Amino acid sequence: MAEYILEAPIKSNEICSLSMVRRVAAMLDIEPKSLSNGGILPKGWHFFMLAGETRKSELRKDGFPGLGVPIPDLGGAASRLPRLLLGGRAVAYLGEITIGSEVERISFIKEIKEKTTHNGRMAIVTIQHELRPISQEQSAIVETQTYILLEGKTAPPQPSATAAASIGSELNMVGAKQFIPDETLLFQYSALGFNSHKIHLDRNYARNVEGLPDLVVNGGLATLLMTEFIRNDMKLDLAEIKVKHIAPLYCNRPLTIVSEEGELKIYNENNEVAVTMAHK
Repeated sequence: MAEYILEAPIKSNEICSLSMVRRVAAMLDIEPKSLSNGGILPKGWHFFMLAGETRKSELRKDGFPGLGVPIPDLGGAASRLPRLLLGGRAVAYLGEITIGSEVERISFIKEIKEKTTHNGRMAIVTIQHELRPISQEQSAIVETQTYILLEGKTAPPQPSATAAASIGSELNMVGAKQFIPDETLLFQYSALGFNSHKIHLDRNYARNVEGLPDLVVNGGLATLLMTEFIRNDMKLDLAEIKVKHIAPLYCNRPLTIVSEEGELKIYNENNEVAVTMAHK
């Protein structure tokens, strides 16, 4: 297995802008003016401060703006590993970020693993982001994202037999919540995070190039819907989450969030588990 020399962390300063926070609120159908400078940024809303700054001429062929840090040469990865999926993320909420404040962002590649499966070569790239308020010594948020780079067109991952169990009684649980993410929601979330990956925006690309049935719901958007469920419906203050993406969610198809034994799950329209979230 190849060993890579990983680049030094990239540091930049970001603003927890009131205008951006209010746009997130508007996307979630929350009154924007209920948020103001000096207030505390709701847990899960920090995603817009992790956006990349990739020039249009430097985008991948799939439109993805990158992982926030340069990826080492994976031996022709640009042509041999053209497909990219989000495998999961872990977020630790160690402190608060104040709306209107300046934060230091530190991003770096934590790990790269390669392996070969029956579908061909793949690489697993783990990126870590830290957001630290300038006025503090400790990071307020530490987020680790795991991306999977794959060779050409392959079938989307399918839920395991246990994960695909019918939700039956769970759907009738008090507090279960259903959403139907549409094109507008996918566009707004993608725009706020500066994510131009075509599987979220270009239906022809998703179907004809990636072989998917429709536009794919952003993994980060699924996570945001779950953290909002925890904040608004469960009335909990998050300290940590760990998210695993098992199967894609698609535009204009219902998804249902349920809480079961201390874990959140998103079921797709076929009553299969698509996303799990452990939380504290």
